[in-house]
Amino acid sequence: MALGGHGGEELVDAITPERVKLLLDSREKLHLFDIRPLKDFNERRIPGARSIPMMELDKRFGEVPRSGRAILYCSCQPGGGEEAYTYQLLRDKGYRNVSVMEEGFSGWVKRKYPVETGSR
Repeated sequence: MALGGHGGEELVDAITPERVKLLLDSREKLHLFDIRPLKDFNERRIPGARSIPMMELDKRFGEVPRSGRAILYCSCQPGGGEEAYTYQLLRDKGYRNVSVMEEGFSGWVKRKYPVETGSR
């Protein structure tokens, strides 16, 4: 668990980029959700990720499966509120299988992990 949000008052289930990469490499079934704007998703994203922009999540949360491991990521700064807000929204809807990737997409890229490009 890590502190999320600007005030650090909410705990979120965090997962490191290294762990996400390890799980992907071992072919574990993951549901990756890119909560950045669609434009950013279409430019570059983690392979296999689906786009649900944060501003649309309250209408599209039903697209997140309730079983299996669901991982959210964005491009916010460490300690930013976007992921914590999204995490809390899903928790309030009864989701208990959601984690937030630490450092977001920028942490993934910084480690030179693979990305997909182009719209889909």
